[in-house]
Amino acid sequence: MKRRDFLTAGVAGVGAAAAAATFATPAIAQDKRQWNMVTAWPKNLPGPGVAAQKLADRITTLSGGRIEVKLHAAGELVPGNGVFDAVAEGTAEIYHAVPAYWGSKSKGILLFGSQPFGLRADEQAGWLAHGGGQDLYDEMYGQFGLKPFLCGNSGPQWAGWFRNEINSVDDLKGLKFRTTGLASEMCSKLGMAVQAMGGRDMFQALQSGALDAGEFIGPWSDSALGFYQVAKNYYWPGVGEPSSAEECAVNAKAFADLPDDLKAVVKFACDSLYNEVWTEYETKHAMALQKLVAEQDVKVRMLPEEVITAMGEAAAEVIGELRESDDALTRKVTESFVSYRDLIGGYMTYADNGQMNARAKVLGF
Repeated sequence: MKRRDFLTAGVAGVGAAAAAATFATPAIAQDKRQWNMVTAWPKNLPGPGVAAQKLADRITTLSGGRIEVKLHAAGELVPGNGVFDAVAEGTAEIYHAVPAYWGSKSKGILLFGSQPFGLRADEQAGWLAHGGGQDLYDEMYGQFGLKPFLCGNSGPQWAGWFRNEINSVDDLKGLKFRTTGLASEMCSKLGMAVQAMGGRDMFQALQSGALDAGEFIGPWSDSALGFYQVAKNYYWPGVGEPSSAEECAVNAKAFADLPDDLKAVVKFACDSLYNEVWTEYETKHAMALQKLVAEQDVKVRMLPEEVITAMGEAAAEVIGELRESDDALTRKVTESFVSYRDLIGGYMTYADNGQMNARAKVLGF
């Protein structure tokens, strides 16, 4: 796909049946709702744009058409960075985006999307489902008139596309770099000039030299936006976002007005997409990376160890500041996140991490 393609039995029985035919149709018609979904993405952008359309279609299908969701890409009804406010105010009923975009609302929101040196996709889902995270997610977004759900995850993101090689921490100072969320605060502490912008704007900024580097998602989405055309050095690991959760949020009144079965439909549609979206990202990232290296002369490079160490120290400062926030709910969310991170991280040393390290030792990957 080219980048420009985006710059879905008796008389009584007969009488009863006739009555049902007479009265059921108007009742069903009255039970139908039309929802507008606004998104932060170009339509059908590989990764998040595709996932947003899947969610709109799934809610429509699972509800039997009782909730008909029409998707609007970024800029159609509202700008991509305006979807949170649009749904909170009732301009639209539902949005698809990522929590990393809403730090201006509350720093605590950022923890529900991604955290530097934080939770992987499976761990993020575990925190919400089994570690008390969903109650805090509801409480946080409820302040703004929204009911939130996670509905996907990109898996590990990449450190980004760099016009020039990075050999030391000093190379980061003054570097004009695109990122979002808590990763932006981590990078700022290292002297990077962080800028927030959408994927298309990032391409243009890299092309013009307004940016020196930037990260967006990963090989599948990034290749579709053409970053490899203007920056050939593709760095890993993306310690700023070990995973990045995708979310939908529904206007709280619109959600409260739903009957219980339709509330369950919306929740199930989101829950059922999480693994499907995550594993699609992982699979297609792998495929896209092979093509980027083989066909586009992309150089895959690892961040120097001293850079990773410096980023870890900066990330610890960022989380420490959240733990001391003036906002009580942000402190509460942060303590819950840290507690779950340390719990699950300690176990993963023996479980998933142990298995992956053993496989790498034997197979080399």
